[in-house]
Amino acid sequence: MAALPLVAQSGPKPRVVVIGAGAFGGWTALHLRNAGCEVTLLDAWGPGNARASSGGETRVIRAVYGPDRVYVEMVRRAYELWAFDPSLYVETGALWMNRGDDAYVRSSLAILDELGFPVDKLTIAEGKKRWPQIDFRGVKSLWLERRAGALSARRACQVVRDAFVAAGGRYRTEAVKPGAMPSEKADVYVFACGPWLGRLFPDVIGDRVRPTRQEVFYFGTPAGSDRYQAGNCPIWIDFGQRIIYGIPDVHGRGFKVADDTRGALIDPTAARRAPSEAALARARQLLAERFPELAQAPLVASEVCQYENSPDGNLIVDRHPHAANVWLVGGGSGHGFKLSPAVGELVAQAILSGREIPAMFRLGRLQKTEKRKTQFEK
Repeated sequence: MAALPLVAQSGPKPRVVVIGAGAFGGWTALHLRNAGCEVTLLDAWGPGNARASSGGETRVIRAVYGPDRVYVEMVRRAYELWAFDPSLYVETGALWMNRGDDAYVRSSLAILDELGFPVDKLTIAEGKKRWPQIDFRGVKSLWLERRAGALSARRACQVVRDAFVAAGGRYRTEAVKPGAMPSEKADVYVFACGPWLGRLFPDVIGDRVRPTRQEVFYFGTPAGSDRYQAGNCPIWIDFGQRIIYGIPDVHGRGFKVADDTRGALIDPTAARRAPSEAALARARQLLAERFPELAQAPLVASEVCQYENSPDGNLIVDRHPHAANVWLVGGGSGHGFKLSPAVGELVAQAILSGREIPAMFRLGRLQKTEKRKTQFEK
């Protein structure tokens, strides 16, 4: 496990309490501790728990972000920081299968080339030859993002927490409620509470963070076959009227299929997390069309998690407008997990050295837009 770089700062270090040990909170706490701060990390159920947006088995890391250079630069930095534990990442490539216009991918190409992310344009014939297990009917264009891959989500949160504790940080399983924050406990508070951020700050965030129900399915692959494992099958994005994506079997968990379309609102604390027949039927329909060998594959596992969506799909990273020592971090909107090492570094450097937060992440922009995007439109 490689050592993480310190966040430079001169003078005395603040005492910091980070609330939320998911991807954003855990990495923020680790960066602050590595910079020499006295840090306490709290979480109501523990890092990567089943209620958290950072829970579950896997997440995608990819750099296609349309023309959003800020995000591509953050992905590049995130790759560097994820390398602190190589076991958390499996390179698979990501195959973008566009049923219509591929402008979203094409608008990324110049930035990706400049920042070192190779993307190959493939013909349908080339796709069929390389991945015979995929049926490309209805696909108009193919792009392969070579460096994309799968991250271990739940385990990464636990690994980061353990690295934080090993570095001298304090972790406690503890719930936090709205109310005054005692100044004797800490100099700075960071709230990285995922879908609970709006409940803790109803006046500033409120329903601008909207948790939506997202269902994920894992299907069993044929006995003795490696056609659906990393190395022989890429991460794939079926980019049509609905955006459905999947991850090959990287942990023996099964072939993952997930619909990126925003689901119904969910109570992240009390929701019944059983999969719906409607969502399962949509996943099976996609399998029958795109991976016909898996049309009758058994369902071996499922997850019901949530996105915590901001109105425009961008992250939320900013000071509380009425409390200069309080930072609010969230709005992952289904695409934030991959960025979390860079997000934590951004927050730590903003606290310690005044690093500027991009305007697209600041709270003020939430008053200007209510447009909702999917994670693959970010």
